[in-house]
Amino acid sequence: MTKPYRLAGLLALAFILPAQAQEAPRKIFRGTIEALDGKGLSLKTSDGQSVAIHLTPDWKARLVAPISVEAIHAGSFIGTAQIPQADGSGKSLEVHVFPPGVKSGEGERDWDSKPGARMTNGTVGGEVVSTAAGREVTLTFPGGSRKIVIPPEVPIVQFNAAERTIIKPGIAVFVVAQPDGKDWRTNSVATGQNGAPPPM
Repeated sequence: MTKPYRLAGLLALAFILPAQAQEAPRKIFRGTIEALDGKGLSLKTSDGQSVAIHLTPDWKARLVAPISVEAIHAGSFIGTAQIPQADGSGKSLEVHVFPPGVKSGEGERDWDSKPGARMTNGTVGGEVVSTAAGREVTLTFPGGSRKIVIPPEVPIVQFNAAERTIIKPGIAVFVVAQPDGKDWRTNSVATGQNGAPPPM
């Protein structure tokens, strides 16, 4: 049985780490698990490469589950991969909602899910406004703010702690790893419901 994150310490993915932690070498992998044992996994990436990723002894499984747009309101802390627009706003590609009391990775940084994408993490300031283009929010973070438009079709999710048994060969995963010799290592593996690819 899964349950929502309760502590900020459970959150270990790169896009929700503090900005200073993101300066450390790391790489994002998206793909399908080919093989898995207690110490590591072999991942077939989206570009067809096979990558060996070692698992730390305390590695966590994460289930990326849909959450209602109503979970986004004034004071919510969210992250979104977004494409900057000519007017200075950002158009969301996905949104991940943090559990109450969890704030991490505030600010903006480049993101690799689509050319030109940025990852923005911040607090929703003011009300969520419904428009013809979707929901509009203003995210505030140290040193700035960004108006974000969330189109109706954009996936909105939350990361939940899960049993390691959900991580198995054949499922799609999202992994943030650091160099480990010629290979890589991670302490967190995320997958969507029924092994679907996570949207970020």
